[in-house]
Amino acid sequence: MKAFLILEDGTVFTGTSIGSPREVVSEIVFNTSMTGYLEVLTDPSYAGQAVVMTYPLIGNYGICYEDMESERPWLDAFIVRELSRIPSNFRSEDTIQNFLLKYDIPGIAGIDTRALTKILREKGTMNGCITTDEHFKWKELLPRLAAYTTGKVVEKVTCREKYVLPGDGPRVALLDLGTKRNIARCLNQRGCEVTVYPARTSAEEILSSAPDGIMLSNGPGDPKECTSIIEEIKKLCASGVPVFAICLGHQLTALANGADTHKMKYGHRGGNHPVRDLATGRVYISSQNHGYVVDTEHMDPAVAVPAFENVNDGTNEGLAYTGENIFTIQFHPEASPGPHDSGYLFDRFLEMMRPAPTVCEEAMVRPDAKACEEAMMRPDSTFCEDQEMSRSENAPAEMNCDKKTTAENGTAENKTAPSVCEGEVRA
Repeated sequence: MKAFLILEDGTVFTGTSIGSPREVVSEIVFNTSMTGYLEVLTDPSYAGQAVVMTYPLIGNYGICYEDMESERPWLDAFIVRELSRIPSNFRSEDTIQNFLLKYDIPGIAGIDTRALTKILREKGTMNGCITTDEHFKWKELLPRLAAYTTGKVVEKVTCREKYVLPGDGPRVALLDLGTKRNIARCLNQRGCEVTVYPARTSAEEILSSAPDGIMLSNGPGDPKECTSIIEEIKKLCASGVPVFAICLGHQLTALANGADTHKMKYGHRGGNHPVRDLATGRVYISSQNHGYVVDTEHMDPAVAVPAFENVNDGTNEGLAYTGENIFTIQFHPEASPGPHDSGYLFDRFLEMMRPAPTVCEEAMVRPDAKACEEAMMRPDSTFCEDQEMSRSENAPAEMNCDKKTTAENGTAENKTAPSVCEGEVRA
């Protein structure tokens, strides 16, 4: 069956209908990933958009339902150069054609996706219509294309009630703004107990569970549409609980702290985007999916400073919040699909949630005399009885934490003094 893709600039592509034959109007965006089409199809961040895959052959390894990033596909339509109808993969459970039909997702194949991508790069992201009606009327279609917006799609894709992934480590509250499953999985694999909350959950409810850390997920749409969620994120940021935010969560955290965002010409979508860590200078290849970016030109450094930047175009890819236990990134450390270069950021989040070491723990790590002296001189330290005695007897500045001389029954003898840790435990 013939299908047509009509762009709002008047360009028309003719191809073959795939998936559902229904007509759809949507925002047309492109993704440069060579693999991972199922993860793209089921990524909630694509809600309200039709995705063009720039890699020419899609569907050759079929569908494995275990790899889905949510319970269903969220995009409006799928656009490819060639659709493989006979997959070759021992894990494959279905064909991509059946998958699109099952979830009523329309699409078009057999068009020049390179030419389409060049139009989107040169003119910017634009709206379009996919239809099987050979007698479509351009004058009637144009107002529909001009009027289309993605709208408030976060409420559409978020979970309906909270659920828990059990673990015996830190307790993480994950605010589901359209989260991919692998974000919770990456935390859970590191031992975290992850409680996933719907996007409209109040800050008071989240904080009442006393989480060790808060994760703000990815999600779809214009961040400025999420006005009520931004107000709750303000409260979460002011709570003192460590916060790690990804993608839409990164943008909403910036808006909650007085920064601004703007729409990009055509966005970043794919598994091959280089980002630079500004603290180390190291470059990581990242998975990305966003059409909006945080504006750092007028950001107050007393609030936050850039932590990552995109190597290709210099746009912001992450923020470190000044004096706060908060860091946020624009890209996807959980990948799915994409490289795992930046997975270490989940470990950084775990470090943020770890309580500060006590004097005892610090002395165990640095069991030298200087470490003991430094620990004792800290005004926030807790001292054992033996330390208090030493100070009252005017112990010398250069202390020996292993030995001290005491007088007992009139005779002097050398005894092993308790370590900082041993003394504190007995006390």
